[in-house]
Amino acid sequence: MEKNDLFTILFILACLHVHSARSAIGTSEINCATGTDLRVGEIQERYEGDVEIITNIGPDDHLVLESHHLFPIGVTFLELVYSNGDSTATVRTIKPLDADVLKETGGILYYSLACPNPALKNIRTLKVLDVNDNPPIFQNKTYSAAVSEATAVGTDVLSVKAEDADASTENSNIIYSILPPSPDDFEVRSDGNIRLKQRLNYNIAQQYIFTVQAKDIGDLNDTTTVTITVEDFDNLNPYFDHSLYNAYIEENQIGQFSNVTPDAIKAQDGDTGINEPVLYSITAVFPNEYQRNFEINQNSGVISVTAALDREEIGQITVHIQATQQDDASKTANAVVSVTIEDLNDNPPKFDQDVYTASILENSPQDQFVLQTRVTDPDLGGFSKGHFIMDNSTFVINSQGIISLRSDATLDRETVNNYTIQVVAVDQPVDGLSSTAQVIITVLDVNDNNPQFLPLPETIEIQEGVYTPSSPGEVCQISATDADSGDNRRVNITTYSYSKFFSFRDDGTLLAIEELDRETQDVYDVVIVAMDHGMPQGNNITTVRVNITDVNDNAPVFSSDTYSKSILVKDAKVGEVLLTLSATDKDAGSNAVISYSFSEDSSMVALDAETGNITLTSDLSEVTEDTLLNLTAKATDHGTPPESDEAEVLIYFKIASLTETVSFESSSYKFTIKENEPVASTVGKVKALASSPLITVSYNMKSHEDVFSVDGEGTIKALRPLDKEKEEWYILTVEAIDTRTPANNAETTVNVQVENVNEAPVFDAEIYKAEIFSISPYKFPIVKVQASDPDVGESSELQYSLLESTTLLDVETSTGQVYVLDASSFKDSLVTFHAKATDKHGLFTTTTVQIEVKEIAQRDSVISLNQPVYIVEKKIPEMEDSMGKVLGWTVKILSVRAEGGNEMRTIPRESTDKTYVSFIAMDSSGAVIQATVVKEKLNSEHKDLTFELEKVFGPGLVIKVEDSSGDSGESSQAATTALIAVSVVLAVLSVTLASTIIYLVKKKGSDSDRQTLNTLIDLPEKRRSLDTLADFNTNPESGKDEVNETF
Repeated sequence: MEKNDLFTILFILACLHVHSARSAIGTSEINCATGTDLRVGEIQERYEGDVEIITNIGPDDHLVLESHHLFPIGVTFLELVYSNGDSTATVRTIKPLDADVLKETGGILYYSLACPNPALKNIRTLKVLDVNDNPPIFQNKTYSAAVSEATAVGTDVLSVKAEDADASTENSNIIYSILPPSPDDFEVRSDGNIRLKQRLNYNIAQQYIFTVQAKDIGDLNDTTTVTITVEDFDNLNPYFDHSLYNAYIEENQIGQFSNVTPDAIKAQDGDTGINEPVLYSITAVFPNEYQRNFEINQNSGVISVTAALDREEIGQITVHIQATQQDDASKTANAVVSVTIEDLNDNPPKFDQDVYTASILENSPQDQFVLQTRVTDPDLGGFSKGHFIMDNSTFVINSQGIISLRSDATLDRETVNNYTIQVVAVDQPVDGLSSTAQVIITVLDVNDNNPQFLPLPETIEIQEGVYTPSSPGEVCQISATDADSGDNRRVNITTYSYSKFFSFRDDGTLLAIEELDRETQDVYDVVIVAMDHGMPQGNNITTVRVNITDVNDNAPVFSSDTYSKSILVKDAKVGEVLLTLSATDKDAGSNAVISYSFSEDSSMVALDAETGNITLTSDLSEVTEDTLLNLTAKATDHGTPPESDEAEVLIYFKIASLTETVSFESSSYKFTIKENEPVASTVGKVKALASSPLITVSYNMKSHEDVFSVDGEGTIKALRPLDKEKEEWYILTVEAIDTRTPANNAETTVNVQVENVNEAPVFDAEIYKAEIFSISPYKFPIVKVQASDPDVGESSELQYSLLESTTLLDVETSTGQVYVLDASSFKDSLVTFHAKATDKHGLFTTTTVQIEVKEIAQRDSVISLNQPVYIVEKKIPEMEDSMGKVLGWTVKILSVRAEGGNEMRTIPRESTDKTYVSFIAMDSSGAVIQATVVKEKLNSEHKDLTFELEKVFGPGLVIKVEDSSGDSGESSQAATTALIAVSVVLAVLSVTLASTIIYLVKKKGSDSDRQTLNTLIDLPEKRRSLDTLADFNTNPESGKDEVNETF
């Protein structure tokens, strides 16, 4: 047997077993003779299987299954298993029993078994029990209704309906509910009616959509969607979208607003579902006088300006508007429109003055403030966006209307003393309106021009003679002008050199007041000074060359007392020049013209009256032996009366031969030349003589060939300007060579002395820069300006001063040390001054001093040391280095003072051994560290600080960090008292000094030239000598000496 056949048999057997295992619901005997009615039993729906086993069937009964005549549906579930002739039959199901189908029969299944006698029926009933196997089902998947917002609470607004197909009442009972999210406004009743729980509001919700669930006892359920539309009810007033509107319109414009925020003006019916039209109106305008400037469109709500507005008259207007419901005038809404009148640039700016006047010193620094113009503009924003136009190369105007000196401009009153400038104010960058004002700036004079001498006479001369102050000689008229104005241009002229010989009258006439001897000095280079009356005084120095004309007060002088000559008789030739006599006359002109003659006539020689040449007039044939001719020569000038001199002439006529040679007239010469004379200036002249007039002589420079030269005439010239400060004396060797063969030569020594010419001092730097703090103490050193004088040995005689007067600083006259006077009022500023170095002859030079004054917001830091103040002050550099090393900052010591409060360098050596050191600390950027931070670090690094400073002062050093830079009030009071006392002393000394100066001026005529000039020019210097009395850094003894010298 195959496996498939075996499997089929096993499956059939299993089915039979199952069927046989389910017994029939009922068993009965059929009676076809009389018929029977039978209740089979009851069974749950969904049953499948045998319903009834029928027995006692006769062979002729031919049993048939029929439907019940009233309830025929039952037979649709059954079939009869029977064959004719069988004694039993089975009624079984052909599909699962369903109580829900039998709902009309109350769950009773009716069927009938018919015998051959059709009149007999065997009625059977089977109770089919219901099972909850059907969910409720809504009649509609959606329900909707429209409900007025005026509907009363508790009203059923809609009914939903679900049905359950189960047969039993229990299984078909339905429970309704609303699923979350459940609206608070509705509820569902047990009968499916939707009821209103609270009043509806159309403006809050126009529609509700929710889900209703129908559920039976077995949690079987169905859902449906409910939509309730709320219908509006006319019960609300209109409303505006906003209670406040902001509207904008340009001034001078009419028509609608250019912009309305936050939205366009709009009102609508509060019952938005009805949305009844509204009408607009203006109820009020504030200020009230502008009521007629506005109108509103009653339908659109658009507001228009009917009369132009002026923003400069009013900038803000409030318009109250109302919206009224068209069908009910009692329903209204109100809003406010804030109208901003926007500015148009319709007003030009206006200066507060048509003409501005100001003055400025001509030496004002660059960027100096001159004046401020003020401009108003009634338009919005005023002149905030405006700008100024000023076409001027000297002054500039900024956006605030401040006129100042340009940063690249300087003023010179003498060039331009007045500026008239047009300033234009324009109120907008583009298409702006403008107005114009006139600015007149007067440049005030500063004594910045030295007097200038007018052209001097080409020749200035005076005859030598005896002159006195009471009987002077007039030399010439000299005038000077000054380009400044007022006292700055008043000029006095005085002599600076040769004041013993010359002076000036008030009218500028140069006078000779002392004997003048032309032969002693024929030229006087008189240094004259023109000084104005400004402060500080300006001056100009020039040299006037006064030539002294001659008077015949000197006799000629032969160059030698004796002139000699040897000549071989055999070589003598008539007419030969034997000697040349030379005489000089210190006088000049005809007074110096000399004629030569012999006292007695000679037959052998003749003397040329003009040249002094002695020529041979005889052939010497009569001379047979050596003969000496002795004559007396006379030199007579052409003065009136004439003056003369005599010399001996010796001529030796020799028979024997003579040696021929060349020689200088003098074995040595001495010449002088002023320093800085131009190239090729003549130094002097040497002369060499040959023994024969037929021989010529040339010259060579044997030394200093790079400095001097000598030409064929023996004239020595300088090859370059000479400087006495570098070399005063030059020793030259000059060689003379004749034309003989072989040549003869001779040498002479020439001593050349370079005479001094005064030169102006020179500063080491063009600009000196320094930084100080506003708390720097009095006499605190800032920077040292140093100049040198090219003139030999005169640098130590330089005098230093400041050109400008200032309360910030001063300079020590002799050393150039610039120190602090009072820096407290110069906080955070850069100030520029000019220092002057003047030599003893009055020549000077200037340099620039720039001082940056920094403000310190906090106090300085202070430590105290158990060391004398004079020791501490000597160790300041070492202290700054050591403290900076420990603190990690740059340390700058500001002051050193003793316990009593005195500044450094003022305490005698026997004072207390406790010294206060005030200092500041700065980081790498130069910023000052706060005193509290410095104090904390001093305390934390105290051990290291002591260690480092002991390297400076030695062991046993005690350092204390002090709370402040001040001492006790008693010390401060004592210092104040001392300062007052010193001030009184200074006042007394000032009066005494003034009296002494007056006395010295009166005595001027008897003083030397240099003292006279110092008295006139250097009065400020003497005033500063008083300052040294108040200089607490000056040794008292030295101060005393200076006072004695001053007075």
